[in-house]
Amino acid sequence: MKHLRPFDLAREHGISTQAVRNYERDGFIPLARRTPSGYRTYTETHAAALRAYLALVQAYGYATAGEIMRSLNTGDLDAALTAVHRGHAQLLRDRSTLDAVGRAVEHLTSAPGPGPAEHTSAGSEPLSIGELARRLGVTAATLRNWEAVGILTPAREPVTGHRSFGATDVRDAELTHLLRRGGYPLEHIRTVVRQIRTAGGTEALSAALDDWRRRLTARGVSMLGAAAQLGGYLAHLGVPAGPPATTDPAPAPGSPPTV
Repeated sequence: MKHLRPFDLAREHGISTQAVRNYERDGFIPLARRTPSGYRTYTETHAAALRAYLALVQAYGYATAGEIMRSLNTGDLDAALTAVHRGHAQLLRDRSTLDAVGRAVEHLTSAPGPGPAEHTSAGSEPLSIGELARRLGVTAATLRNWEAVGILTPAREPVTGHRSFGATDVRDAELTHLLRRGGYPLEHIRTVVRQIRTAGGTEALSAALDDWRRRLTARGVSMLGAAAQLGGYLAHLGVPAGPPATTDPAPAPGSPPTV
């Protein structure tokens, strides 16, 4: 078995040896063996773990990458895969939201003139602040903050005064959530949302959406690279690469099922 030093792992990725030790401390790579004199010795398994972790950071961010690697290194494969799948589901949701916003922009720019935004659409029921918060995975306080800065403008129930978020409000909240994850400040998002509502100044809006689409594409490509590195690490851990092999012959096309 080939033994590697912290320097060997660090040099491959252009990071410091202290970073490698920190990743080991935090559970992102397995614990190293120690020589009688106390020096760390790593193996190709550690190198594969580091490659996987750094690729996951690019694809999913530090928090999710750490969650995946800690789960694998403690033997919880299901938790690791759940985190991976959650990341893919979020990417798909982001793409769906972006497509919906793009369609809204096309509708607004093709309309003869801006009209008042409707709070409801056919077949949809308004959401309460709690329901919308759960839909987005944010807190009600976050939604109130977006309202305070002028991004959201929900209606109010006449008697109770409770907020009521219709289809247009939900669209604006989805867009805000999307752009916040892209690192856009609230002031910029407020401008973008207002542009959607009024169909004015759409060049800046289109540029923002095109930029975010490029980011989503880059994230998807990064996920593919991370999957390859993660598969390599799982192979070092002895995790099968596919479904269990079967000795039963495959049934002929059109043959009845066996019982």
